[in-house]
Amino acid sequence: MSALTVQQEPASGDDWDELVRLWEETDAPEGCKVEIIEGIITLAPPPVNHHNYIAVKVQRALLPVLPEACEVYQTLNVAVPSRVGLYIPDLVVVPDEAALEEGNYVPAAVAELVVEITSKSNAVNDRVAKLAGYATAVIPLYLLIDAFASGGPTITLYGEPKNGHYRILQAGKFGETFHLPAPFDLKLDTSAFPTP
Repeated sequence: MSALTVQQEPASGDDWDELVRLWEETDAPEGCKVEIIEGIITLAPPPVNHHNYIAVKVQRALLPVLPEACEVYQTLNVAVPSRVGLYIPDLVVVPDEAALEEGNYVPAAVAELVVEITSKSNAVNDRVAKLAGYATAVIPLYLLIDAFASGGPTITLYGEPKNGHYRILQAGKFGETFHLPAPFDLKLDTSAFPTP
């Protein structure tokens, strides 16, 4: 496995390209997630069964309400160079034309929705670094499904990104019905979400 690489200053131009090249060349065990988070190439183990189950349930709920010419992906790389980030959200909804572009990632700004489901080992990345990254990229909706929140499993929908920050549109606990606004207009039933 490759060593972790640290980039202290915001990457741009050649620095960003070099960091992406290192990311592309990182040799990781099959199933592991390799991301760039705040300039650091990180490696996370494959998600556990509960995590995958939640992802599938959310994906299945999204399929009938996807905007025209959009799809939902589980392993699409999303780049936020201004935050020195290249993330692999658990789910991301992007237009077809973005997913068909050449390359190893799409610009985060094309996403309509990102969904992150926390894992015990790296929940802070989803709660802090990715939250800031997605808001900076002005992704309209960020759904954080946090099975490891200190007060018990929670779901938080962030939206209305402005100046690198989101507003909380809705917050709740596992078991509640959650509403995703337009363009999805989806009532997401979380009663089947397992807790760790």
